Amino acid sequence: MAARQRIESSLNELLQPESFRDYGPNGLQVEGRGEVHRIASGVTASLAFIDAALATGADTLFVHHGLFWRGHDGRLTGWLKARVTRLLRADVNLFAYHLPLDAHPELGNNAQLGLRLGLRADARFGDQDLGFIGSTPAAPDAQALAARVQQALARAPVLLPGDGRPLRRIAWCTGGAQGYFEAAIAAGADAYLSGELSEPQAHLSRETGVAYLACGHHATERYGAPAVAAHVAAQFGLEHQFIDIDNPA
Repeated sequence: MAARQRIESSLNELLQPESFRDYGPNGLQVEGRGEVHRIASGVTASLAFIDAALATGADTLFVHHGLFWRGHDGRLTGWLKARVTRLLRADVNLFAYHLPLDAHPELGNNAQLGLRLGLRADARFGDQDLGFIGSTPAAPDAQALAARVQQALARAPVLLPGDGRPLRRIAWCTGGAQGYFEAAIAAGADAYLSGELSEPQAHLSRETGVAYLACGHHATERYGAPAVAAHVAAQFGLEHQFIDIDNPA
């Protein structure tokens, strides 16, 4: 058992949310009971995740995608009311960290994805240094990298193969970071991995020869939340369980 305030302080010290310009509030989004016994982590605070977490007896939820985002009008109606009602009735805490969870050098989404793909970053790039880039001694081609992604994530990426060059420098940024492709090219990448693909990236890949792999928003962001939650649970001697709600996006 640990006090909620101690959990919050530990998370904020670890993830440094004040260092980021983000799209919504980081930290405690819904206040529940003051004592924490069991943490459930997941990617998104969807109703399915909340219900699954409550079924495990969790009293504190930790996610990457929380409930509140810039541009929402703030009214607790419809789907948002349903989610908040579940949390308040159960007196459960909800913590959410967005960009801070992407960026953590060891436990974050980018670091954990790199670990699973055998990639090690030696530099950062892009807005707020969210993108990771590093060298790969194996120098695979884009097809080999795509096969590695499919094996690691159990999902076939959308591949724009570029010009077929050996991949000596690989850049990546999880989630909806397709807009970082130009910055990755400027940083010297031979290939770039992200979660999503938009129309401009196909043209940039063909014109620059840099490969692009869209590996799935959810698929690339399944690893930071459980890594951080497990770290904090171990710190305070708490139970932790990761709950993965499948998402094709």
